[in-house]
Amino acid sequence: MAGKKTAKVPLAAYERELLRLQTELVRLQEWVRTEGARVVVVFEGRDAAGKGGTIKRVAEHLNPRVAQIVALPKPTERERSQWYFQRYVEHLPAAGEIVLFDRSWYNRAGVEHVMGFCTKEEYQLFLRQCPIFERMLVEEGVLLRKYWFSVSDAEQQKRFRRRLKDPTRRWKLSPMDLESITRWEAYSRAKDEMLVHTDIAEAPWFVVESDDKRRARLNMIAHLLDSVPYHEVPPPVLELPRRPPSKGYERPPRDLQTFVPDHAASL
Repeated sequence: MAGKKTAKVPLAAYERELLRLQTELVRLQEWVRTEGARVVVVFEGRDAAGKGGTIKRVAEHLNPRVAQIVALPKPTERERSQWYFQRYVEHLPAAGEIVLFDRSWYNRAGVEHVMGFCTKEEYQLFLRQCPIFERMLVEEGVLLRKYWFSVSDAEQQKRFRRRLKDPTRRWKLSPMDLESITRWEAYSRAKDEMLVHTDIAEAPWFVVESDDKRRARLNMIAHLLDSVPYHEVPPPVLELPRRPPSKGYERPPRDLQTFVPDHAASL
């Protein structure tokens, strides 16, 4: 459950601070690129807790060749036969890269466990191996940050209702999401058990209260920036060259090309 209710962040203040934080994220990106750092950010939490919207704001102004969003589909039959963490290792960053996991290996501690998609033995093995796996990442020099987005049951249902009515958001709502309503307490117990085993000193969990999406986005991004010891990297000095004089090039006639219709003219 999220904490006590606070006033929502005003839109103007939110947009102003978001732009400032996103500018800092670009500076962080350049530091990661030039220093060869490796950053992994794990986004977990309840359905409709605001993970996707926050990831969108984090990555909005970043270079997709540096900052990659990883949102894996359900595993294939071949992947089911692999070591559980194997499919995630494939997506870990190389030097100079940031990886944002839109859900991660913690699927096993949440939906797979609650919905019975893994065995009790597989679940217990995950809880034993996960801290070891994450310590290995940290020892290897990976900067690992883990965020849990917490939303109240009332706010979650409001967001589900909005998704049902909004055709541009309807795709965000799946039968699995609706199932989470009837299994609220089961997911709560699973989250508590997960934190007991995986909230380790080397890779602690940070809880983001997200009933107010604006506040959640600002708080998460600000925390991420504060947690990484980056510094500003001076950009290279660039000057636009002068365009050389024409050597007689002429564009081909317009009727030799197919243009998209001018839909905007009908507005």
